[in-house]
Amino acid sequence: MSRLFADKLHISYGSQPIVENLDLAIPDGKVTALVGANGSGKSTILKTMARLMKAKKGTVYLDGKSISQMQTKEVAKQLAILPQNPVAPEGLTVRELVAYGRFPHQKGLGTLSKEDKAMIEWALQVTKMEELAERQIESMSGGQRQRAWIAMALAQGTDILFLDEPTTYLDMAHQLEVLKLLEQLNREEGKTIVMVVHDLNHAALYAEHIVAIKRGKIVQAGDPAKVVTKGMLQEVFGIEADVIPCPRTGAPLCLPYALVEEAGSSVVPLNAKTERALQPQSGRLERVQSL
Repeated sequence: MSRLFADKLHISYGSQPIVENLDLAIPDGKVTALVGANGSGKSTILKTMARLMKAKKGTVYLDGKSISQMQTKEVAKQLAILPQNPVAPEGLTVRELVAYGRFPHQKGLGTLSKEDKAMIEWALQVTKMEELAERQIESMSGGQRQRAWIAMALAQGTDILFLDEPTTYLDMAHQLEVLKLLEQLNREEGKTIVMVVHDLNHAALYAEHIVAIKRGKIVQAGDPAKVVTKGMLQEVFGIEADVIPCPRTGAPLCLPYALVEEAGSSVVPLNAKTERALQPQSGRLERVQSL
């Protein structure tokens, strides 16, 4: 049985149900990606399983205990979460930010112990932030800031790490940098990682377990090769796509080429507007050729 799982979870915003009767088990020691269209409920599920949100009904279990009945510090010693677009106080250095990760372990006046300091240095080293430790957060690039936040989460010393769209607003190089860091943390440190991923191909390349969500319900879950299929892409994302193996890893990659119409199975090319815009008007091409 998984250390972390949800049982018959119901989540609502006010009177609006978002998730109903959800059962979800997080595989231990693997990278799990929650994927789905905007508004599908994936971030809501992540936050609820990390106890940032309260479920209306159902239970999230961590090590056999209801997470809602555990002490906050007890949860924080087992599970760390990096929300989407976190903001640090102005003037805070990387080292100071990472030190916040030791809060669940501190007692009394919160003085850093030798163990705390060792964990902070380890987190800076693993994320390659040692040389930037005295830099202020606001002076750094998006990728560097994200690594600093991940270092803070690592300093908590938890076995489980939750991340809500960790590559949002990053360029391709910084996206790759963050994803490879998470892959390294899983393989070398044995971290169980759960992340909401916007890019399905990133999920297929860097996650061992994918959960495809539509309107708060799980459509498919399992190995990327099982989940990333033409049928799932049609149902969950409303797109027609070719699914091809990655030439380097063999992971399934999707190449979308059309939208699925809501009324039926016919498709509308994604570049239809572009094609119409480029279509020469009557007599226009002849006039251009004659110039």
